[in-house]
Amino acid sequence: MAQSTTAYVGLGSNLGDRARYIADAVRMLSEQPALRSVETGDVLETKPLGRGDHHPYLNAVARVRTTLAPEDLLRTLQRIEKGLGRTRPEKWAPRTIDLDLLLFGEDIIDLPHLKVPHPRMHLRSFVLIGLCRLDPTLRHPVLEATVRELAERLNGGDFALDARVPQLVSIAGNIGAGKTTLANKLSARFGCPLLLEPYDTNPFMPDVYAGRKELALDSQLYFLTSRIDQLSPDSLSAGQIVLTDYVFDKEMIYARRLLDERQLELYEKTYAPLAARVAEPVLVLYLRDSAEECLQRIHDRNRPYEQQITLDFLKDLAGDYETLFDNWKNCPVIRLNTPNLDYGDGNTIARLADHLRHYLSTESVACSSPQVKS
Repeated sequence: MAQSTTAYVGLGSNLGDRARYIADAVRMLSEQPALRSVETGDVLETKPLGRGDHHPYLNAVARVRTTLAPEDLLRTLQRIEKGLGRTRPEKWAPRTIDLDLLLFGEDIIDLPHLKVPHPRMHLRSFVLIGLCRLDPTLRHPVLEATVRELAERLNGGDFALDARVPQLVSIAGNIGAGKTTLANKLSARFGCPLLLEPYDTNPFMPDVYAGRKELALDSQLYFLTSRIDQLSPDSLSAGQIVLTDYVFDKEMIYARRLLDERQLELYEKTYAPLAARVAEPVLVLYLRDSAEECLQRIHDRNRPYEQQITLDFLKDLAGDYETLFDNWKNCPVIRLNTPNLDYGDGNTIARLADHLRHYLSTESVACSSPQVKS
């Protein structure tokens, strides 16, 4: 008896009677002699990626047991597509039915006509949610993370890689979480530019941390204008990997914590039009650690202007960051626990960098020694 393998198939339709096409595809899968135990999760409606003028999709995921080889299963899926009126026009075009081989056991396949795991499944919430409904412990054989973990990174969003925009990777987290250390390590690994927060050049910040609240607005505006200069689309190249040790959206976190009511009102009027001009990250790494550990690192590195920072302030910031990323919709967010990161281990950094490449444009990853525009 031929050995059977568990495979997962993504189904999608955005033309005609979408629900009927999905149901017919599931029925036709069930009728295949070499496929057994066809199970499907819930059908989800999603907005189309790419062109926004197309109809919404209905999507589902099916789990099958099959004795077919991967390429034979692909041909079976293509025959079903053809039988349901699928043509293969340009990318992102509408279609009656789309059947994608997502996973085939734990196999990793890299052929011109077949790549498994599906190379974009980790960017599609509708795929990951469908897989979670069938088996949330299922592991991605390349990324070595469960589909539940991968789904949490997207927070319900669906994303497409786009080499036309800067491949900005922002590292976020509390003061003392290790953002700058990790940013330096990854920048060296990618051979890409690194944009750091201008702490050492901000003339107001030491006085603000020392209690001179009347200078808080000056300090925040200094940071704001510096980051606007760093993250202006005119300063960054399309398709270029760039690392930052901050996420721009932290600006309002600190403004609300450090400014009084009048200062905040003035700051918000300045912030809103400028914020619309910055390049958005395509990926965020969110470093998490306890406020107690962050405070210890702050004391250990002994920057004079930081020694007035209190544990309560760090706890407040930690809550603000959690709220920010609980509601984040702009790009994938990978949460990393600082105590689990060995910054001195080159293999750890290399594995993390290889992992991150799957969230960046293929074209940008192929570039060597990119440079920030002057």
